[in-house]
Amino acid sequence: MDDNTQPTSYLLVDGENIDATLGTSILGRRPEPQERPRWDRLLAFTREKWGGSPRGLFFLNASSGMPMSFVQALRAIGYVPVPLSGPPDEKIVDIAIQRTLQSLAERDGDVMLVSHDGDFLEDLEPLLGTERRVGVIAFAEFRNHGFTPLIEQGLESFDLEYDVHAFTSMLPRLRVIPIEEFDPTGFL
Repeated sequence: MDDNTQPTSYLLVDGENIDATLGTSILGRRPEPQERPRWDRLLAFTREKWGGSPRGLFFLNASSGMPMSFVQALRAIGYVPVPLSGPPDEKIVDIAIQRTLQSLAERDGDVMLVSHDGDFLEDLEPLLGTERRVGVIAFAEFRNHGFTPLIEQGLESFDLEYDVHAFTSMLPRLRVIPIEEFDPTGFL
């Protein structure tokens, strides 16, 4: 099939959540630009995994201003930036992604969410059990535990580093290693 006959794959990126998890839980500091994910690799991964031309929506909190150079970079690699503003006591990116997931329930197309956040569980669950594919990309060990029952219902789960290969160098992560993946050379 060519890209025109494939259903659209919607790639919804909660960049703020990924950046916070990377900085706080993995690096223990604010990530340097070269340590952040290569966002184009998420589009490529979705395309390779599910075919078609993924529509990447990158949700940004722009309450304190529009990060123009980042927005331009996102556009250049194929994302549609979704800059949002709102009061500091509201999780505006989460609200926007929740509304987008609710809207996608009424449309055809596969859905890939990039976030660890359990706030999306209620809106992801109705997308399961249909003809569409639904996935989540995150650091597996930091993904909200509420995703586990959804995985049992058909949610596909991908690790941002190990499956997507979104980073240019290995991160200092401690994770449980499935024995079939164990390579002792990394520990020697």
